[in-house]
Amino acid sequence: MTVSIRPRNTSIEFIDQLQQLSGESVNLCMQCGTCSGSCPMAEEMDVFPRKVMHLAQFGLTEMMNGINSFWKCASCYTCSVRCPRGIDIAKVMEALRQLVLRTNENYVEPSKIPVQVMKEYPQIAMVAGFRKMTS
Repeated sequence: MTVSIRPRNTSIEFIDQLQQLSGESVNLCMQCGTCSGSCPMAEEMDVFPRKVMHLAQFGLTEMMNGINSFWKCASCYTCSVRCPRGIDIAKVMEALRQLVLRTNENYVEPSKIPVQVMKEYPQIAMVAGFRKMTS
């Protein structure tokens, strides 16, 4: 599934909106790679957290379209705890998810999940997944 971040007007406005939503300045990132090296979900991501931060620093929304990294983020805060600059990267990932969800595009469409499959999943996992991946 391809869901996309739609830029408001310019990359500067995107960076400002991302900072407002997350409360974090992506421009503080020095690209050390500690976040990617410590991320337990990195193997599942098509772009490592370090590159997501790099793309966000320059407002390259076109290059962020279709990547799964901020959807696969487990929000475990390992990256945030280990970041030498003190950036809460998990909050940035959440803000990137919110930017997509605010366009009314769901990453997971609940109506397309077969009822039999839905019955097998734990309810708490379903609720958590829907909160994270639907608008």
